[in-house]
Amino acid sequence: MELGKKIKQLRCRLGMTQEQLAERIGIGPQAVSKWENAVAMPDISTLPLLAEIFGVSIDDLFDLSAEQRLNRIESRLDWDDELPSDIFREYEEFLKEQLNGNNKQRALSLIAHLYHFQLEADARKADFYARESIMQYPDKKDCQWILQKAEGAVTWDWNIANHSKTIEFYKEVVKKGDSPSPYYYLIDNLIADHRTEEAGEYLERVKKLTGFKPVLGLTYEAAIALAEYDEQKADGIIEQALKEYPDNADMLFEAAQYYAGKCEYDKAIDYYEASFAANENRKPRFTDALNGIATIHEIRGNYRKAAETYDRIIELLKAEWGLTEESVLQEAKKEKARLMAKA
Repeated sequence: MELGKKIKQLRCRLGMTQEQLAERIGIGPQAVSKWENAVAMPDISTLPLLAEIFGVSIDDLFDLSAEQRLNRIESRLDWDDELPSDIFREYEEFLKEQLNGNNKQRALSLIAHLYHFQLEADARKADFYARESIMQYPDKKDCQWILQKAEGAVTWDWNIANHSKTIEFYKEVVKKGDSPSPYYYLIDNLIADHRTEEAGEYLERVKKLTGFKPVLGLTYEAAIALAEYDEQKADGIIEQALKEYPDNADMLFEAAQYYAGKCEYDKAIDYYEASFAANENRKPRFTDALNGIATIHEIRGNYRKAAETYDRIIELLKAEWGLTEESVLQEAKKEKARLMAKA
């Protein structure tokens, strides 16, 4: 249904005249008439007020299908930084309604993303004020733990730092199917906790599954060896893997990650660059390799080079992803400005 017809339908349902609706909005009645006859469209800034007057959501004004609304929610979560509270509640209510229908799988995923989206928005605020507090009152401990929760800062307390609950969860997940992905998440957490014997057992299991990537097998073998403090063995595995897959973008990226984790930054940058170049024919490319390079430059205190790497990230987002004003692009610009200020 066209927007004008929808406005007329909702207005008539409330028993309102065009004049009454126009008065509520603060415009002339002729404007409402033009909307309803498809001569003109309401200004976008008017839509929230129309939705409020009619007691519907903005999406309801457009009579979107459930799939269209799901697509809109997904797009907004991908590109926005924060949602107004009324929009958050609208999305929350709609997604919960979808949990009982044919869209259950997608609704479950999106409502998890919705809550995580809000969590991240709040975490950025908590992080900002915790940092301000610590900067001004460094001897106070009351905000230290907030950095751990908000940005993943390290905590010495094993009771907080271990991943046992996540590990137990993924042990249950891998029982339910033959997808390799949950195994990867399980092995990641086992390695992080140095539970290498279990990690090796699950690695052998996942190797037998359809869709398993041999490159990841070698990468995990090296990670397990490193977690067992056998650096020589780990290095040998990575070096052999690079000989077997010299032009594989995934292997080059994993090698970069491996060397970055060991603080061998020159090697890491070389392999990040090689991985990025190997993906030349797989556009649009992700920014992960460039983000790694920028982080290394910042760690080394070379803020200008880090900022220059963000120039490459910004150009990639514009040229390959077609972004213009989206939040991910704005965040990249903010990072460049922050680094230039430090330079």
